[in-house]
Amino acid sequence: MTPTYELRREPIILSFEEKAAFTETYGFVGSQGYVFLEGQRLLPEGHDSDTVLIFMHPASTLNLMPLPAALARAGHHVICGASRYAKNDAPLIMEKVVADLGAYVRHAREDLGYRTVVLCGWSGGGSLATFYQSQAEAPTITHTPAGDVYDLTRAGLQPADALMFIAAHTGRARILAEWIDPSVRNELDPDDCDPALNLYGGQIEPPYTAGFVATYRAAQRARVRRITEHALDTLDRLKARGGAEVERPFLVHRTMADPRFLDPTLEPNDRRPGWCYLGNPETANNGPAGLARFTTLRAWLSQWSPDHSRADAEACIKTVTVPLLVVENSADDAVPTAHPRCVFDAATTKDKTYHRINGATHYYKDQPTHQSYAVNLITQWLQNRRF
Repeated sequence: MTPTYELRREPIILSFEEKAAFTETYGFVGSQGYVFLEGQRLLPEGHDSDTVLIFMHPASTLNLMPLPAALARAGHHVICGASRYAKNDAPLIMEKVVADLGAYVRHAREDLGYRTVVLCGWSGGGSLATFYQSQAEAPTITHTPAGDVYDLTRAGLQPADALMFIAAHTGRARILAEWIDPSVRNELDPDDCDPALNLYGGQIEPPYTAGFVATYRAAQRARVRRITEHALDTLDRLKARGGAEVERPFLVHRTMADPRFLDPTLEPNDRRPGWCYLGNPETANNGPAGLARFTTLRAWLSQWSPDHSRADAEACIKTVTVPLLVVENSADDAVPTAHPRCVFDAATTKDKTYHRINGATHYYKDQPTHQSYAVNLITQWLQNRRF
């Protein structure tokens, strides 16, 4: 039986100097030459440890999510770090988020004194953790996909000692390409749709044929590439002008239309049909919280374009050498079952483990038994490696 401790929360405030060519986020950050990061350390009251688990999502905060807190109550020291883009991914540059994660890893070792650091890549944090670890072990990136100088080879990234990939997809760019609505014919008018590709138009009913799915997937890729061409062309025009305007935001309509949401026979698992992690997928498709709804030109290339984003876990995991734990939740309504499996299969580390938690949803909402199973699984995996 795993012991239960009282949970204590401590703020973590980090800052470092970074010169930016222009202000990319609203407020003090980015305009005054400093980056400020806010996180929390979750501690089991009265229980010391020389190992810390670090959770980080590119665009969200995880300190109030159930899994990190449950791990802390089970005796683990946990850091939940927020990036500079917390709750605002419109201008997000994945290379800069890697630098932010590096600040937490350095703080954990050099300031807090932890001997062992384990990256916990949960949900959208899976591709981030994998991207970070690949660059920390063998850094190669000196520029963002837009061509801006951002040198991770000189960032002093410290490799973690182990990596977890929990209920995580392969990357924001790839998942968007599988979720985006290909029926959109006019990027300025979400009502201008091709009825032959509109899942929510009432003319197409599941189960979908293999031929339809192939056509649909090709149309999704084509739409993503059209948006990428717009981003590249606009950046080129702005550069050619030579003026003070260097960046521009834009809107992406209808981004939550994966056939898997409506057809449980596609990549079957235990997920709820007609549902996604944002609720009713038809409502989410054009709602304000949809994936990639608001973005900038540079952010599109760095986090949403499959042809440009480097934060692809399947590619990055090939250079990771530390122990790897991959956990699939069988009722996940956000992560397709193929994503964790392809990352595990691509991993070249000699120490890799795969577990599937039957019946578990993405957030373990109202699933204390499944969450407890995940905590015990993680605990045992760490103990087996003397972490």
